[in-house]
Amino acid sequence: MWLALALFSALLLGMYDVSKKVSLQNNAVVPVLLTSVLFSSSILLPFLIISRVQPEWLQNTPFFVPTVDFTTHLYLVLKAVIVLTSWLFAYFAMKHLPITIASPIKATQPVWVVIGGMLIFGEKLSGFQAIGVAITLVSFFMFSFAGKKEGFEKGESKWIWFIVMATLTGAVSGLYDKYLLHRFDHMAVQTYYTFYQALIMAVITLLLWYPGRKKTTPFTFRWSIAFISIFLVAADFAYFYALTIPDSLISVVSTMRRAGVVVPFFYGALVMRDKNMKMKIIDMIGVILGMIFLFLGS
Repeated sequence: MWLALALFSALLLGMYDVSKKVSLQNNAVVPVLLTSVLFSSSILLPFLIISRVQPEWLQNTPFFVPTVDFTTHLYLVLKAVIVLTSWLFAYFAMKHLPITIASPIKATQPVWVVIGGMLIFGEKLSGFQAIGVAITLVSFFMFSFAGKKEGFEKGESKWIWFIVMATLTGAVSGLYDKYLLHRFDHMAVQTYYTFYQALIMAVITLLLWYPGRKKTTPFTFRWSIAFISIFLVAADFAYFYALTIPDSLISVVSTMRRAGVVVPFFYGALVMRDKNMKMKIIDMIGVILGMIFLFLGS
């Protein structure tokens, strides 16, 4: 069951990346992110309201949102800050980089989660995991060479560094998930941290983007922004719920979740006609092999 949920989450994440790329083309990043988070909050709000007004309707389902104490809310505010940091880096990178570079680099995130698990939680790598980490790291650096061929020098282009920072902060979020979901209800985590994201993004938009909006790329609403939210909420629900199932392994779930990178990769190759595809395909195969070895080692 949890393996099926992880694969479903992977597919939805791939479609989420495509929707994000479509939404960000010639569009302002900050209001796109705010709009998508507001859509996500509106999707989750009915579950919170029903859980308070008519709790018996959802009480014995995975969609019930329990109340949490003040301390838990602080944990979830921190979760929102970490995720938004990752997303801001990722959205700016996705806007300016080819999707066939940005998405595969982001897909190496499970490797950093595994490395973080070693350093923070004292976890040890199996032989397969060590091979998976090595292959993925090589592929990670090979994608930087593909970027170099397209004019994105690591030392000169901040967008490569943005997607690297998005990947590393995303790994921090994954490690934090491991802490949160062993202590708090999955629906409470997803619902409340999404609301806090909306509040924080509203403040960022009003204070940082709105005053200088006429000097930057204008914002245009597109329905693809709504699909960012739909795919993300569904992917996160499947991910969080999978982790609540007994015997589920976060290293396996987080690894399989990134297998959805094949969706935006083929979108970039077939629809957007990205360049240097032969090199990128080899690098992509390396990322997938690394994921397989991580899976086998878990």
